[in-house]
Amino acid sequence: MFLNPFEWSILPFIIILINLLALLDTFIIAIKNKFYMSESPSDTNWSSLEKIGFRFVSVYFLLIVLFQNNGAFPYWYKIFKIPQGWINKFIPWVGANVYGVTNEISIKLTGSGDTTFDNLVVLTAFLVAILVAVLWSVLDRKRSNYTKLYYWLTVAIRYYVGLMLISYGMVKVIQLQFPYPGPYRLMSTYAESSPMGLAWTFLGFSKGYNLFMGIAELLAGLLLFRRTMAFGAIITLMTAMNIMAVNYFYDIPVKILSTHLVLMTLFLLAKDIKKLFLFFFTSISTKLEIIKRPKLKKGINLALNGFKILLIGYVFIHGYVNALESEKQYGSKAPKPDLYGVYEVTNFVINGDTIANYKNEKLWKRIVIQREGSMRIRKFDDSKQYYGTEKDSLEDRLTLKSWSNEDLSYDLNYKIIDSTGLDFNFIFEGDTIKGSTKRLKEKDFLLTNRGFHWISEYPYNR
Repeated sequence: MFLNPFEWSILPFIIILINLLALLDTFIIAIKNKFYMSESPSDTNWSSLEKIGFRFVSVYFLLIVLFQNNGAFPYWYKIFKIPQGWINKFIPWVGANVYGVTNEISIKLTGSGDTTFDNLVVLTAFLVAILVAVLWSVLDRKRSNYTKLYYWLTVAIRYYVGLMLISYGMVKVIQLQFPYPGPYRLMSTYAESSPMGLAWTFLGFSKGYNLFMGIAELLAGLLLFRRTMAFGAIITLMTAMNIMAVNYFYDIPVKILSTHLVLMTLFLLAKDIKKLFLFFFTSISTKLEIIKRPKLKKGINLALNGFKILLIGYVFIHGYVNALESEKQYGSKAPKPDLYGVYEVTNFVINGDTIANYKNEKLWKRIVIQREGSMRIRKFDDSKQYYGTEKDSLEDRLTLKSWSNEDLSYDLNYKIIDSTGLDFNFIFEGDTIKGSTKRLKEKDFLLTNRGFHWISEYPYNR
């Protein structure tokens, strides 16, 4: 086997380190103040090390943009459907036959950006970039610089990072990515939360903080304009580093993407590093150079500018409208089930006997309903049962189907008692069970009723 399980688990970190080292050439170029568009690009002669480093970085980043697009470019998956289909077949084959990966390599979308497939794409892109850089260096060793290609590479990276963060910013401004804690989350303990779940609760609690994060990510739109690229890259670097830190330290499976956003933003800033250092840490006067577009025919320039306006307009307008529609479908404005909420069981009767022994494994403690078609039951022994639910259209009855046992199903009859709770009854394994509940409200939870306090005599840390 090419890699044992331990080596495979640390592979992404090794790749990230190698990529950082690969970008060292870019920083060397910046320090020498030679890696920017001058009035006469042909007068700039790059060193062999600079040219080799640029060849590797350009191939690697372009492969990531193409095959790890993550929806940055509108309709990309439709435009790039055929090549993506090739990759979806090629990567699992390479993983099994070249890298010796024995576990299943799935191409299904799972919500994770750090799957085995994603890691293999990154590793393969890295190896291909090395191979192409070597061949390129042999075949094109007499070229003095790549200033024009550098410009077009920055265009690809600027739009990839900018549009990616704009899409992320939209779902934070509308607060779709991190929803306000619902009944399931409110009734879970810290110890039951995963690190990612804890982060989602922390970030979702505050709409104001979501707005703050969203605006910071939307400012990546400054990358789309050459005159504001440096300023946008500084803001974006801080934003992307914070995203990367949260992903790493709370084990959120978007580590590959966030790391590349940081690396790409560093690449955009690389040409200005020396001047930024002089500006911030010395009294030496300096100014940043705006990257110049290579000379093109007037018609082509007009077409590119028109396409840019349409693309930016589409991303912002369509993105905002789509976010508003999504908010109505599954966000804070989505319809809630009739029985939405947390119900604390106050009375539980089995075959006519009231159960008072809280250690009894049959005794329900809480009923939690957050989404249409599902219910969670917590018992007094702290075990949890999850059910799918089907509502009878004529009577107050729910058919409960266990998620863990497909053979387990029964009907639960209920009666709503004003807004204070509900009574229920059902037959389970020959037992007739009845109960009463009290519906908990937001004011019953410290997290949701604490509010904002400008003056606090003591820290209210609970």
